[in-house]
Amino acid sequence: MLEKGLKHISAMRVEAGNTAEYIGSGDMAVLATPAMVALMENAAMLAVALHLGEGETTVGSMISTSHLKPSKVGNTVQAVAELTEVDGRKLTFKVEAFDGETLIGSGEHIRFVVNREKFLSKL
Repeated sequence: MLEKGLKHISAMRVEAGNTAEYIGSGDMAVLATPAMVALMENAAMLAVALHLGEGETTVGSMISTSHLKPSKVGNTVQAVAELTEVDGRKLTFKVEAFDGETLIGSGEHIRFVVNREKFLSKL
């Protein structure tokens, strides 16, 4: 059963492979915004994963976020996702990212519950 308040924290170390310079979203060796967004999505996915039915998963549909501060290589970044609304198959999450105690990003993420097999059959 999916209920408001489900929460998960995902973490990653900032390494050369997830910098803006490497990904191509910028030209500096700091955490890339797309990498931060992926971590936020991962936290949201995992917040509800154990509460889904047989054969179900979630897919990201929309994310609106800010990236407020840079994070240097070697730092560990955490993303926190909390389920704030359930509207049928539509799930809305509050997402935040932290470098230590410092808020580096925040926003809203929407995912939809789908049947994995049906979803993949549409490709």
